[in-house]
Amino acid sequence: MKRRVSILGATGSIGQSTIDLIRSRPGDFDVVALTAGRNAAQLAHDAKSLSAELAVISEPDAYGELVDRLAGTGIETACGPEAVTEAARRPADWIMSAIVGAAGLPPGLAALEQGTTLALANKESLVTAGPLLMGTARRFGARILPVDSEHSAVFQALVGEPVDAVERVIITASGGALRDWPVEDLARATVAEASAHPNWDMGQRITIDSASMFNKALELIETKEFFGFAPDRIETLVHPESMIHAMVGFTDGALMAHVGPPDMRHAIGYALNWPDRVSLPVERLDFAKLGQFTFRAPDETRWPALRLAREVMQAGGKSGAVFNAAKEAALDAFIATRIGFMDMNAVVETTLAKMSALRGLEISPVSLDEVLETDRLARIRAQEAIAALG
Repeated sequence: MKRRVSILGATGSIGQSTIDLIRSRPGDFDVVALTAGRNAAQLAHDAKSLSAELAVISEPDAYGELVDRLAGTGIETACGPEAVTEAARRPADWIMSAIVGAAGLPPGLAALEQGTTLALANKESLVTAGPLLMGTARRFGARILPVDSEHSAVFQALVGEPVDAVERVIITASGGALRDWPVEDLARATVAEASAHPNWDMGQRITIDSASMFNKALELIETKEFFGFAPDRIETLVHPESMIHAMVGFTDGALMAHVGPPDMRHAIGYALNWPDRVSLPVERLDFAKLGQFTFRAPDETRWPALRLAREVMQAGGKSGAVFNAAKEAALDAFIATRIGFMDMNAVVETTLAKMSALRGLEISPVSLDEVLETDRLARIRAQEAIAALG
């Protein structure tokens, strides 16, 4: 029987890799819904080639193009953020959540409410509302499978292992495009320089987040929220080759490492076919050619985001929503050349400090409205911090 699948964020790098895997096995899947932000041309092409039932564009100004491109195909169309959330409610066996940013939370929650399997590539959902997301999955009997390569690696290393035997979890980081720059030069890094990842082929925003380590900071918080590990058991290690994605250490001193090429199709394919393993079109490693793996401790002077993430994990409550909102606002400002590369850290730290006095911030969110309100207030404070830097 074919599995019914939907892809939220179909035109991004994760969405396109998911589509690549689905196309490689055309007889195994029926595509229910595809959604995108504003890339109507790619969305229409994929919807037609996969015979999707529904195509949704989030940006209304791109809707006309989508309608024109899908005219006469019989594929249903819709537009707007609410329509994306409605697409997530369409009955499906497996839904990929690959929308970037906090915008991925409402459709992710909607998907879980139908009791399906949610493949989660949207790390911001767990960072902003981890208890709400996990609680919703439990309430509706849904399952969340991690798609970030690091969390997929931890998930796989834990198969058949008792969680209470875990002593430590090590999340690796490539270090991003600027990892070998002198620290004193980072403040002058341009958008183009921060967008050139040495290993991974990803979108611009996540590539810049990799250079600043905000991506890894989010993943540290995500590890705590998804697996429930105490913050002091979660470590980060810079691994420039990006071949070991995570390691899990057990109480008997053993370390289990997940090794694979820097290709997101592995983690996506694992989630797509779970609990089975199937052949995937990814590189097979030749260790003799690789020669060696290298590691180094992360320098929090170079990457203050890691320190901020640990403060957020200790604070708990709604501080993750503040952290993510400020990070997104700071990233927007850097891409628009309103602030410098290292200023992004200052914006986030200032916003966290200003929001720390907010009543109830220490209490975890129990509703989407709470998360969205915290997000709204944090973005206001972040914009104030950005203006002050200007």
